Amino acid sequence: MALGRINKFETFGSVDGPGIRFVVFTQGCPMRCKFCHNPETWSFGNAAGSLGISGNGSAGYEISASDLLAKALRYKTYWGKDGGITVSGGEPLAQLDFMLEFFTLAKAAGVHTCIDTSGVTFRRSGETFAKIERLMQVTDLLLVDIKHIDNVVHKELTGHGNENIIDFFRYLDEIHKPIWIRHVLVPGISDDDAALVRTRDFIRTLGNVERVEVLPYHAFALGKYAELGIEYALKDTQSPTAERVANANEILETAKYTGWKK
Repeated sequence: MALGRINKFETFGSVDGPGIRFVVFTQGCPMRCKFCHNPETWSFGNAAGSLGISGNGSAGYEISASDLLAKALRYKTYWGKDGGITVSGGEPLAQLDFMLEFFTLAKAAGVHTCIDTSGVTFRRSGETFAKIERLMQVTDLLLVDIKHIDNVVHKELTGHGNENIIDFFRYLDEIHKPIWIRHVLVPGISDDDAALVRTRDFIRTLGNVERVEVLPYHAFALGKYAELGIEYALKDTQSPTAERVANANEILETAKYTGWKK
């Protein structure tokens, strides 16, 4: 039995997949996105018996897949025909054994399953790939960010290059797994037209895209960074204007992707 490291969960999520969803936030992420609004989920430190945010950023607790599913199923009557469970993070794919057990149980219970992932841990080799292939068999939908299409800028923005992420997109297309693509629009970093055009051109190569969403940058997590003692690199960055958001939506052709709509 694999134990999952969980930071928290939300019982009535409405933005992380179709319908009303039970959203699980896993603990631990290799990325250090400058705009991350959940820095308390970064640490891979021992979360057992811990609640809340500690001095080193470790938080959350360990739980079995069966116990977590039991918590989720208490809310199943609210999900309707479209809802289900989404596992976000942190980085869910950093806990493959737990995810595989959790989603296998969820599918056996007739639950729609969704993963919100960066894709950074993806590899096409070894045991990791074998587990990902098995996990995809019990996953209905993935939400995946294109944080920046340029590898150099992506590394500056997140601490990692995007090669594995781009390959993950291609893999998901190859297996015809439905995805929603998200792009966080950060003024001066990810909102320039040339990069948006490159992003659009890449998205056009994929045949499994149900939705494309532009997410305007915000600094709502500034207080979390202060509490954790982490410098917030984008503290002087403003949210994008409505005009820049509209421009990004036009370039990325978000209106043409007619998957599930609220």
